[in-house]
Amino acid sequence: MLYHIPSIITPELLYAMRAMGHGDELLITDANFPATSHGRECIRLSGVNSSEALSAILTLLPIDTFVENPFITMETVDHPEIVPPTVEDFTQIILKKTNITTRPIGLERFEFYERAKKAFVIIQTSDIRPYANIFVKKGVINHAD
Repeated sequence: MLYHIPSIITPELLYAMRAMGHGDELLITDANFPATSHGRECIRLSGVNSSEALSAILTLLPIDTFVENPFITMETVDHPEIVPPTVEDFTQIILKKTNITTRPIGLERFEFYERAKKAFVIIQTSDIRPYANIFVKKGVINHAD
């Protein structure tokens, strides 16, 4: 055990976050996402939903401030104008835990799948809520942090 690390952060996830470099992306997914077939590495967080995973990860991971928005979610199929409750939940977590003041960017489903293939790591949760998937782009730690 270590101080100040949320208990849902596994040793494998802690290692992956530390190994990531500036600009690398991790992807938090729901239970239905085809994680193993899309990622080079898949870490499972059983019994955890995507919002809990995002909240825990944001306590440790620096967020990229050199891009327009370091958070990307999947758009609702056939209705990109609809914001799913999971994305609203993610937005509230992001507003609370980071300096980002905008909603995550939505990406069309198949574009989202293609981007998933480039993720540094995929964290698959037990979440069964629709659209409980979010990319997080790692930033840098600077002297002001």
